Amino acid sequence: MNKKHPVLVFLKAQLSAFTGGILDYLVMIFCTEILHIHFTISIAIGGIIGAVLNFSVNRYWTFDDNNASKSPVGMQLVKFIFVVAGSIALKSSGTYLLTNWLKLDYKITRIIVDIIVSLSFNYVLQKYWVFRKPKLS
Repeated sequence: MNKKHPVLVFLKAQLSAFTGGILDYLVMIFCTEILHIHFTISIAIGGIIGAVLNFSVNRYWTFDDNNASKSPVGMQLVKFIFVVAGSIALKSSGTYLLTNWLKLDYKITRIIVDIIVSLSFNYVLQKYWVFRKPKLS
């Protein structure tokens, strides 16, 4: 059995999240600063675009040691959509609240919220629910 060390899986997940997060963050800034869309909506737009990259990388690289890529993509995608929806809601509302309470730029509060949501919500749900190794009958 080719089981990878949990730390390696965690690091791969963080690299995947960072890559998707950079794309997400840049789209958010573009939508807010160039297109003049409110940052809470821009977070949703960037989140959806970053999620496409993140799902693909996680399915075929990060969690592949768990045979995630051999699981039916449909159910993983449905689960992933629920995680992304929750993540976007947490990031949008958290960024909005911190921006208003702390009177900081949304670009700064977004990074703070991203770190918290990424480690405590996204990683846990993706590892143990979305890309979980299927139970053998």
